[in-house]
Amino acid sequence: MRMPTFVLAAAAALGLLVPTLGLPTASSAQELELIQPGKLLIATEGTYPPFSMRAPNGELDGLEIRVGKEIARRLGLEYSPVIIKWETLLIGLAADQYDFASDAMDITPERQKEVTFADGWLESGGRVVTKKDSDIKKSDDIKGRTVGVIVASTWEKLARERGAEVKTYKAESDALQDLVNGNIDAVITDSIAAAYAIETSKLPLTMTEDYLSHIQKGFPFKKGKPNLVKAVNKALADMIADGTYEKLTAEIVGYSPAPKEPIRSQF
Repeated sequence: MRMPTFVLAAAAALGLLVPTLGLPTASSAQELELIQPGKLLIATEGTYPPFSMRAPNGELDGLEIRVGKEIARRLGLEYSPVIIKWETLLIGLAADQYDFASDAMDITPERQKEVTFADGWLESGGRVVTKKDSDIKKSDDIKGRTVGVIVASTWEKLARERGAEVKTYKAESDALQDLVNGNIDAVITDSIAAAYAIETSKLPLTMTEDYLSHIQKGFPFKKGKPNLVKAVNKALADMIADGTYEKLTAEIVGYSPAPKEPIRSQF
């Protein structure tokens, strides 16, 4: 039954009506091209630390989980993870099983033909890991030094190109431990993997500021959702600008991996 106009006016004056401004509605869901009104469905594996993993209490955590939750919060939506396997990610995306994926996907020209990426949200790549008191301050300083790398990795080529003596390992953890023990001068590996190992194990190690190689990770969307992609891009830019991104990610890897020059969305 509709309420009489004079009753509505009185209720509004007394503040008895619940405001609807800012609450997700069917129309706003349509404008944002959401699958479910009020929810942001984000695909993740949940088994790829430090990007996605389970905290001791069993809840999802990781770099992409924290950033995804913050994006949802800034859009006024409920964060709703969808657990998937890597090999089915693009299939589920095409079938509208989730709004986008946060599964640590590298932005490549080939993938840009299949999906629309939000602006690059994380930068990774090869970096030189050293002891904190090392005189190696940049990648060129490894010339003539003994550098550990994973066997048959791209890091070996990068080390040799800079004149380093290479020692190969089957596991990154073994290389880092040899570095701590003083058996080698440096290690070249993925910056995110190294940062996570250093932070979680509290190793007395650091990384040079420069990168030997670069890769950016992006959130893939099904093509044809420009409004949602733009909304996510704004949320990402805002959280980086106000320091929230660094606060969320530094707790896991010890620094902010936000790209200085993110790869922009291609519509």
